Amino acid sequence: MHHRVADKMSTHPISPRFFFILAIMAGATAANLYYNQPLLVLMGKTFGVPDARMGLVTTFTQAGYAIGLLAFVPLADYLERRRLVMGLLLLVSVALLAVGLSQSLAWLDISSFFVGLFTIVPQVLVPLAADLADNTNRGRVVGTVMSGLLIGILVARTFSGLIAGVWGWRTVYFIASVMMLIVLAYVFWQFPQHRSSHPAENFTSLMRSLLELVAHEPELRRVSLTGGLIFAAFSAVWTTLTFRLSGVPYHYPASTIGLFGLVGVAGALIAPVAGRLADRRDPRFAVIGALILAVVVYVLLGVASAILPLLILGIIGVDLATNSAQISNQARVYGIRPEARGRSNTVYMVCYFIGASLGSALGSLLWTELGWVGVMGLCVVFIGLAGAIHYWSYRMQPSDTNPSLR
Repeated sequence: MHHRVADKMSTHPISPRFFFILAIMAGATAANLYYNQPLLVLMGKTFGVPDARMGLVTTFTQAGYAIGLLAFVPLADYLERRRLVMGLLLLVSVALLAVGLSQSLAWLDISSFFVGLFTIVPQVLVPLAADLADNTNRGRVVGTVMSGLLIGILVARTFSGLIAGVWGWRTVYFIASVMMLIVLAYVFWQFPQHRSSHPAENFTSLMRSLLELVAHEPELRRVSLTGGLIFAAFSAVWTTLTFRLSGVPYHYPASTIGLFGLVGVAGALIAPVAGRLADRRDPRFAVIGALILAVVVYVLLGVASAILPLLILGIIGVDLATNSAQISNQARVYGIRPEARGRSNTVYMVCYFIGASLGSALGSLLWTELGWVGVMGLCVVFIGLAGAIHYWSYRMQPSDTNPSLR
């Protein structure tokens, strides 16, 4: 018999081990979105297309993820989450297999889109963690699960680069497909059931409730736009970093490029720290620090990317700034409307990955036209816009307290 996690009204505390397992699952599934980034040059050689066109593979993946968030994640507020997670894991396993079997660029684009569409399991798990945590440690719990997610993202690049360097890029996706089936088996045998207290509604009602949430929560709109712009800059960097490292002066192979994913792990480790800060005070202060750091590191990367130690330092800074802002923003989002955390998370993450798609597409375009410096200039513009919206948010609610403590 499956052990049932008590719902939020239960007096039984949730084991820290459960949240640790959620973190592992979030990382394993989120990795699917990022396997392609170190492999773009290798994929381009397979299909005989230039770098800028291969950057669109990342765009298709992230666009699929944004649509998947809109289509599936709102159901987490209404459906039994174990079944939802199992169905998504099966579908993404098939999509990953399709990527590995791609025989044309169009096939690769379409299957990459479906990988993104069904890799939304982490965005079911994160609001679940927030729902089960109590008010005094919600930021820390979200930070723990997000740490697993973010480390999974970063390790994905290293894993795919190393595997592709030995057995080719297709093998990466075959292995990933099997990994999703292993996670599915674990969910089937061990994952606790968690039924929402909300009555079931049809899909039209769900979509209408999303629009109403956006219309009635201006702070949700502001936080979502800020997060989307910050992640647009992040995505532009990581999409084009492969091209930068494969060219002058580095000429690195995919296996070496993938190792740069480990560089970003240091940034992911800040997630619980940012979560604890969000528990103690207005999380917007952490976002301000992240925005300042982001401007500094994008300028550094623009002028000193040919110096390896400074390039590594800059990548650490990019991940540190992005992850700090992400955790602080998400802790805030989960407190805006506690009874609708799945839907609030949907709004935020749809904007987040629309930003990612935009960053990948524009970054690839500017790489062709203006090179690495042009891409870093784009990143500074994105951060400037995010800063303006964040300042507006603070002006609109200057005495705001941490919503997660409401």
